[in-house]
Amino acid sequence: MKYYIAVASKDHIERGVEGGFMQANHGKAASLKRLRTGDGIIFYSPKRYFEKDEKCQCFTAIGEIKDEEIYQGIMAAGFQPFRRNVDFYKCKEVSIIPLIDELDFIIDKKRWGFSFRFGFLEILEKDFQFIKSKMI
Repeated sequence: MKYYIAVASKDHIERGVEGGFMQANHGKAASLKRLRTGDGIIFYSPKRYFEKDEKCQCFTAIGEIKDEEIYQGIMAAGFQPFRRNVDFYKCKEVSIIPLIDELDFIIDKKRWGFSFRFGFLEILEKDFQFIKSKMI
C-alpha cells in the first residue's frame, strides 16, 4: 500500500467526491497509473475555486483507490480527463498551516508550498495517518 497527495482546487475536488472519482494534473493519465487498489489518497486544495485566487490551503478530501480502472470522463467538448474511482471517507476540511512542522514530506518549512508544485506526490504512511487523524 502506498500513499499520495493530489493537488486541485476545492471546487474540483468536490465534484470528484460527489461522483466518486479523482483526476490529477489536469486530467492526464500518468499520475493515475501509479495508483493501485487500496492506496491512500489525500487531496490538498491551495485555492477554493479553479478560476479565482481565493486561498484555501486545506486538505479537503481523503479516501482510497477503489479499483484498477483508469477511464476517461466527459467534462466539456474536447476535454475528456482520465479518472480513477475513489472510496472517499467522511471527513472535515483541515488547514495545512498548523500541520506543516509535523509533516516529513515538507522539507523546507518556510517555503512549504513548493512541496505541491508538481500536483501529485507520494508521501510516507506516517504523514498520511497524521493528516487522516486530523480530518476524520
